[in-house]
Amino acid sequence: MAPQDIIIQPLVTERSMDQMEDKKYSFKVHVKANKSEIKKAVEKLFDVQVEKVNTIRMPGKKRRMGVHTGKTSDWKKAIVTLTKESKTIEFFEGL
Repeated sequence: MAPQDIIIQPLVTERSMDQMEDKKYSFKVHVKANKSEIKKAVEKLFDVQVEKVNTIRMPGKKRRMGVHTGKTSDWKKAIVTLTKESKTIEFFEGL
């Protein structure tokens, strides 16, 4: 897979903004991507050095629209920790 296919979107939440001080960044990633693929994709896309990657499988939620019920899709979240010498990711700077 290409790095653009692995990293789907950055997650901008209150908790992820607090973790940026520790050089931890959160991303929504492809469900079948493993930690080494995520590490290579982040290093290639943002030109940084990754120390470690933590992944979490997020289950979809049940939703209702009137009498019809459904479920949102399952997704995967990755929390990427950068090394002390690494620069920050510029995408998150203006937020």
